[in-house]
Amino acid sequence: MRVTKRIFIVLVIMSIIGLASALTVLYEFQVLGNLPPFCTLGGHAEFLGTPINCATVLESSYSNIDVLGIHFPLELLAALWFIINICLVCMISFGSSASAKRLLDVLFGWRFFGLIIVPYLLYLEFFVVHSICIYCTVMHAAIIIDFIIVSYFLFSGKAEKYLDLR
Repeated sequence: MRVTKRIFIVLVIMSIIGLASALTVLYEFQVLGNLPPFCTLGGHAEFLGTPINCATVLESSYSNIDVLGIHFPLELLAALWFIINICLVCMISFGSSASAKRLLDVLFGWRFFGLIIVPYLLYLEFFVVHSICIYCTVMHAAIIIDFIIVSYFLFSGKAEKYLDLR
């Protein structure tokens, strides 16, 4: 293993949390047609004056991306993003040192890509849909925290301490 167990766990934990949130919504809402648990939090909860109501968010026209007439739910794309994140960490951890060096840059870029989408999604929730989905918020937080962890790991000079790139 190219990284310590501790660092490996740190690098995948937020992706696992985000993936669990995405898969919960995907299964409950898209497959079963039900709202995921805790979606309305009793119907009275708010955050910064915006109601917490997954139904409003998930049923909005902004919850899908249309590509060539095919609707892709955002939670499917989020699940794929988190799966790729975990795969990259595994490839860095267990692959060759030559590929690990390149994949660290790919991992950072991939996580940056996820990070730049979050403000747009937050804008949609707060200012267009006027509701917040608790599961989306968990995914957003996982992406942001994940990016901070990887940035710290890569740019603090600690990578050499925990990652064997020889």
